[in-house]
Amino acid sequence: MSVIDVRSVSMQYRLATEKVDSIKHFLIKKVKRQIQYQHFYALNDVSFKVEKGEVLGIIGLNGAGKSTLLKIISGILKPTSGEIMVNGSIAPLIELGAGFNGDLSGLENIYLNGLVLGYPRKFIESKVEEIIEFSELRQFIHTPLKNYSSGMKARLGFAIATLVKPEILIVDEVLSVGDIKFKEKSEKKIRTMIEDGTTVLFVSHSLSQVEKICDRVLWLEKGQKKLEGDPKEVCKMFKNN
Repeated sequence: MSVIDVRSVSMQYRLATEKVDSIKHFLIKKVKRQIQYQHFYALNDVSFKVEKGEVLGIIGLNGAGKSTLLKIISGILKPTSGEIMVNGSIAPLIELGAGFNGDLSGLENIYLNGLVLGYPRKFIESKVEEIIEFSELRQFIHTPLKNYSSGMKARLGFAIATLVKPEILIVDEVLSVGDIKFKEKSEKKIRTMIEDGTTVLFVSHSLSQVEKICDRVLWLEKGQKKLEGDPKEVCKMFKNN
């Protein structure tokens, strides 16, 4: 049974062909219809399916359209054309801590981020200790988040986002953040979810991680599907490209 069905999805952006130095200058040129645009496809006619419990790796160079695709599947972006069918709850680990407030402490941000994700306050209260323990930030939990490193923020975001086992987990370069010990712990947590039947979309620049974790790999190049198939075969061709 397919839990994700991506059908001929395209994402087109309109880019101005010249640099405009100010809003005033832009508005004047816009009124005079002097602004010229070119169209850019972040994704172009991409189709694939993901079965229940499958781990699909998505690889490609920077700008290939990987993050755009994940954001469309997560419902963050709406495609220019095509359609996506998703059957199941999604936990997107795309921009960890995107809803954090730098002026609030780590503890306050646990409540804030948990509420943003739709968790009831009582549920968050019952999980605070677990989040602090997993993130390994007990010493800094009352420190304002603006004093956290990017790795510390990612650790807190990961601990909150993986509180509840989702039906579909979307992972975008999450395991590239933080120290080796935390990477191993995060990977173990994701593996536990996979073993419990969670469907996973996994994006990483680490081909060894992709080969180790994924059942199948989709290779994107310049917004188009280049190849899809066995992880070792696709990753080998990607390396030799």
